[in-house]
Amino acid sequence: MDKTQDVLKVLDDVLSLQGRALQFKSDTSLLGGIPELDSMAVVGVITALEERFGITIEDDEIDGSTFATVGSLAGFVNGKTRG
Repeated sequence: MDKTQDVLKVLDDVLSLQGRALQFKSDTSLLGGIPELDSMAVVGVITALEERFGITIEDDEIDGSTFATVGSLAGFVNGKTRG
């Protein structure tokens, strides 16, 4: 099951985007595209994703490409929640 809408809700909550994230598309740039997503915010997003989806994200599982776009982040979460 695609988790994109849930990922967008997490982004919206953690980054305090007041509903803006819910309009993002899969090709919307995250790192470098959203000023609110800095290195500290990335940590908050990771923590929120772990809590929301009941997953554990190890440091070596993520890099800049994971947070490149909404699609890459949602794809990562989809992969972690299958199985």
